Amino acid sequence: MKVLFIGDVVGRPGRRAVREILSRIKEGYDLIIANGENSAGGLGITPKVADELFSYGVNIITTGNHVWKEKEIYDYLDKEPRILRPANYPEGTPGRGWGIYELDSGVKLCVVNLMGRVFMAPLENPFRTIDAILERVSGEVKIVIVDFHAEATSEKVAMGWYLDGRVSAVIGTHTHVQTADERVLPNGTAYITDAGMTGPFDSIIGMKKDAVIRRYLTMLPVRFEVAKGDVMLCGVEIEIDDETGKALSIKRVRVPLDEVDLHGQPADQGA
Repeated sequence: MKVLFIGDVVGRPGRRAVREILSRIKEGYDLIIANGENSAGGLGITPKVADELFSYGVNIITTGNHVWKEKEIYDYLDKEPRILRPANYPEGTPGRGWGIYELDSGVKLCVVNLMGRVFMAPLENPFRTIDAILERVSGEVKIVIVDFHAEATSEKVAMGWYLDGRVSAVIGTHTHVQTADERVLPNGTAYITDAGMTGPFDSIIGMKKDAVIRRYLTMLPVRFEVAKGDVMLCGVEIEIDDETGKALSIKRVRVPLDEVDLHGQPADQGA
């Protein structure tokens, strides 16, 4: 099976990238996952925005620490199994942190959302949390895909090695900067430290540059706004053996909105 994981979708420009680029390429994938924690106004997600992403062909939405920005999402997290929040939030938190899904082909798989603790909130230990989840799904699925939403590269790399051979893929999110360390680890787990950002690259991680720079210069509160220019879809494409759950390949995806799609075809200028 072939999976497309779309890195952090930022605001309206990110949603536009998903809409226009995915319409040209989604037929080549068995599963499309997108991190949507910043898809509403650059911070948070709403039910309306989640439904919008699903309508474009996204099958599963993962999130992170910003998922709680819009309170209207709380009930939606409980009702909609296709959207996940990090599994290591305390018991009683709205929503679910993992799910088992069946594809049209009949293949069943598990998707897990985890959050790191270094420079982040002091949640439950993500390493222990994934151990418990894998014990529960053992024997039911062979394919497990993990979105590890974390700040520290060392924590992400550690998770990759910890899960090598136990899951199909560990995909880092949160920092919005795509890393160049994608590889299949020795025991068959596809890994990348960060899948990158889907949204405006004429920005500082999706926000207008002037405001962010002013914040660094003055250390005063500044209102951040989503930028608009140089829109791009970033993520990774992973091929997984259906029978073994092992990753066969992983490659970075980086598609400018106004250029070409993943398969090298000219972009539809009318989109």
